[in-house]
Amino acid sequence: MNKSWIFVILTSLCELLWIYGFNVANTTWHWAIIIPIIIIDFWFLAKACEGLPTGTVYAIFAAAGTVGTALMDVFLFDQTFTAMKVVFICVIVIGVMMLNIADTLSERKQQKEAA
Repeated sequence: MNKSWIFVILTSLCELLWIYGFNVANTTWHWAIIIPIIIIDFWFLAKACEGLPTGTVYAIFAAAGTVGTALMDVFLFDQTFTAMKVVFICVIVIGVMMLNIADTLSERKQQKEAA
């Protein structure tokens, strides 16, 4: 696995941590934990963009945050899980997958043209 993909996974996980923190923070020391997580998150995001197309990285980052937050709401904060949520989560995931495929095809085309 490319090192950049590891940074994508780490930035996505950090994003979920600080989003969770936003929901539960109610004292200064909570924020003292959340702010460094946000800084680390954006460092991972920048490192991921060094080796992968920025559009792909950001799409995965945003999708993981959106899907993760929706699932976090359901499983940790007792929100309802409806069929519409499932449909739109699937749309997000399919969109990210298609963007990754499009980037891969574009890279292959450029490699063929360069050869």
